[in-house]
Amino acid sequence: MILKINRFALLFVISVSFFSCKQKAEKNGREKIQEEKNMVIEKSVFGKLNDNTVVYRYVMTNKNGMQVDVISYGGRIISLKVPDKSNNLENVTLGFDNIEDYLNENPFFGALIGRYGNRIAKGQFSIDNTKHTLAANDGENHLHGGNVGFDKVNWSVRAIESSNESKLELHYLSKDDEEGYPGSLDVTVVYTLNNDNELEVEYKAKTDKPTVVNLTQHAYFNLTGNFSNTILNHEVTLHADAFLPVDSGLIPTGEIKGVAGTPFDFTRPKPIGKDIQADNQQLKLGGGYDHCWVLNGKKGHLRKVASAYDPSSGRVMEVSTTEPAIQFYTGNFLDGSLQNPKGGAYGHRSGFCLETQHYPNSPNQPEFPSTRLNPGEIYNTKTVFKFSTK
Repeated sequence: MILKINRFALLFVISVSFFSCKQKAEKNGREKIQEEKNMVIEKSVFGKLNDNTVVYRYVMTNKNGMQVDVISYGGRIISLKVPDKSNNLENVTLGFDNIEDYLNENPFFGALIGRYGNRIAKGQFSIDNTKHTLAANDGENHLHGGNVGFDKVNWSVRAIESSNESKLELHYLSKDDEEGYPGSLDVTVVYTLNNDNELEVEYKAKTDKPTVVNLTQHAYFNLTGNFSNTILNHEVTLHADAFLPVDSGLIPTGEIKGVAGTPFDFTRPKPIGKDIQADNQQLKLGGGYDHCWVLNGKKGHLRKVASAYDPSSGRVMEVSTTEPAIQFYTGNFLDGSLQNPKGGAYGHRSGFCLETQHYPNSPNQPEFPSTRLNPGEIYNTKTVFKFSTK
């Protein structure tokens, strides 16, 4: 009888142990799944356009707490939170917290720009001897895609989550003759956030007629995390031995000028404010830096082309791209008339832009790298913004 009881007791102990181990394994499995799936995308309503179209907000967060907020209207980055040297997370890009401010006049805060980023002289260009006329929305010139460029359309968005990165796939079909551009242009832009605090922006497009394309991202950065500060103490490096001088309309003259011995030399780290007030005709024309630098390295190959460092916060931003050029703009036209969500205003030079792109006015300057896209070809460029501290 005693043997029988012990046998049953043994079976009971084994059974309990088995189920306990099974439950523990299942719990560990769940914990592992939860631990691996650490990239999150949250979706919410941001507001409505005048025609009641809903604008959505998407928030991507990585395991380090870096957070990127994107809205469907204009594909705009409205907030980008990264840690400083003390691991404090703060927003480092200029933007608004409501749709109304984006619908009002603003300087392309955080927007996707197209069909053509930067300027086209007199709003005109020709393809195969056919002249195309665009909106003259910047004096006599065409700027950033016209009156209703890609910054003012509502993109369709697909969110993609995985264990080590989050993606937002934005899509827009620009119809033939939209803003005067020939061909229907099918555009996809993918924002990818990974756990290395990198934000990648990849652009793809195809057309059914010969056209011109030059897509970019127009985020304004202030790495201090305090928009009442100017960006003049930021130390900027541009891997570029030449830049494009401009005329009074900020259209490139066609000259490719070496930066050596000029205020435009950022081949070594230099505070933005060091030479910005120099007695230089190009700086006077731009009201500061608002020029295109010709990047070193091979076009089409992803390589590091620029960096910015804020000594006060310790934040560093590195820019890599496949593009041949970068527009460095120092917020010269910010005048304090726009309010920021933290209170106060976006003052003069409270943000800077590093817009990777092709050269301005390339359709009218055949010696510049071509921006022509033909049917059957794929436009494909990539830019990466990497954040760290030192």
